[in-house]
Amino acid sequence: MSLSPASAAIPVTILTGFLGAGKTTLLRHVLTEAHGKRIAVIVNEFGDLGFDGGLIAGCNAPSCAPDDVVELTNGCICCTLADDFLPTMEKLLARSTPLDAILIETSGLALPQPLVKAFQWPTVKGRATVDAVVTLVDAAALAEGRLILDDHAAAGPEPEDHDEPIEEVFEDQLACADIVVLTKTDLVQPDRLDAIEAELHPHLRAGIRLVRSSGTLAPDVLLGLMRAAEDDLSSRHGHHGEGADHEHDDFDSTVMAPEPFGSRDEAVARLRKAMATEGVLRIKGHALIAGKPAALVVQGVGDRVDTAFAAPGSAARPGLVVIGLKGFDAAAVSAALAGS
Repeated sequence: MSLSPASAAIPVTILTGFLGAGKTTLLRHVLTEAHGKRIAVIVNEFGDLGFDGGLIAGCNAPSCAPDDVVELTNGCICCTLADDFLPTMEKLLARSTPLDAILIETSGLALPQPLVKAFQWPTVKGRATVDAVVTLVDAAALAEGRLILDDHAAAGPEPEDHDEPIEEVFEDQLACADIVVLTKTDLVQPDRLDAIEAELHPHLRAGIRLVRSSGTLAPDVLLGLMRAAEDDLSSRHGHHGEGADHEHDDFDSTVMAPEPFGSRDEAVARLRKAMATEGVLRIKGHALIAGKPAALVVQGVGDRVDTAFAAPGSAARPGLVVIGLKGFDAAAVSAALAGS
């Protein structure tokens, strides 16, 4: 893994990708394979309740101590640059012991372009550089039609279920990529993966590499690419363009704290019903199971709900973050979680 020496600008890898693409899973794997390099992590959450940062800090990777993980939960990082991101970067860059690298996991709804542009700010420029923008794409979501690529311009009228807010975020993440990682490939047939790659290529800049992953990937594939993306903004416009205004008014999030579930199976069944609520895109967090000392780690996207008990003694804060399209029926989600 080729990382920058202390005298050079610290390389920063930006991990982006739509909700549930597997960013935290891949990031944890990279940290455990970092072989003693000192790496700091910035994790951005769309919701008010932090979750991914705890998963990363709890991976016990020697390259990333708990105080090296910074969680930003004040909205998408691309909208809170001056208030949250830049002060955080300045603190990391001011450390007496220089870092070997910084990894940033954006919210699944973040646009990477404004974040890359922030590396031109005077307090950061020359001290840190965007080594690469790594965009994760959920192969299963594309195969199942939960993510849609904009091909209607060539194929005819736009389909009725065309979901423009999701599509625009997704395609902006693709437009900014230096490398694209197709995740959850173990859930998709090989011939369908070939077709997905063919569908993706027209949305990528020329020469962008596309790799497949089922949850793990050698760090050398993602780190040390030396792209200096902040010097190449003009080719990464996407829908919103360089410097264009962007908002996330099309999406909502809320935090729910359901009563303890009777069992893990009951939790999964109710979570699946909640995920089926129209407009709901993602549910994640920690749930309580009656009679169990450890919280249940919940990851829900599409019709998939993955659960695992947290490590003994974990200080996980109970609560579920629900993210969806603007106006989704939060009451219906709450009722589903309650078993109503």
